[in-house]
Parts: sequence; structure tokens; C-alpha cells
Amino acid sequence: MIKSQLTKRISEASPHLYHQDIERIVDAILQEIAGAMSRGERVEIRGFGAFSVRSRSARIGRNPRTGTPVQVKYKKVPHFKTGKEMRKRLNRAGDAA
Repeated sequence: MIKSQLTKRISEASPHLYHQDIERIVDAILQEIAGAMSRGERVEIRGFGAFSVRSRSARIGRNPRTGTPVQVKYKKVPHFKTGKEMRKRLNRAGDAA
């Protein structure tokens, strides 16, 4: 699902709200999550999951095409861990398939 599909579903479920307002709310939520993560903070949404930042140290990798060694720099990457309720819901949905 992409962001426009998400806003469309929310507006269908909440016909009393304007579509533009829903777009602004979704954008604000995503910006707050990204902002908190850029400050190194953990964002937890109970029942859904937690967003955090993990560090990957510098290392020597390999170019998959040529096999030559390549220096990979230190970097920070986003990480998401599902909440307990989300895992239960996903596994329930998987049983039906």
C-alpha cells in the first residue's frame, strides 16, 4: 500500500473528514516519526511496533559483479520491530491462507 491508498482508505472510513485534512495528518505523523528517528529517538506505537535507528560499522564488502573488495562506510539505518498484537494478527492471517 502506498501513501495515497492509505489516505483514500482513511477518508472512506471517515467520510466526515476532508481528504486534504487526512493527507495533512498522515504527512504530519510520518514527518514526526522521521524527525524523531533522525534525532536518534525510538518511536513506539503500542500494538503496532517500534521504529528505531541502528548503526552499521564500516566494513570491507565485495562488488557482486566483479568480486573486488569495496570499502563500505559506517552508516545508520532505520529498523522496525513489530509489536506483539501485530505479530499475532499477521500469523492469524497467515493461517487462513
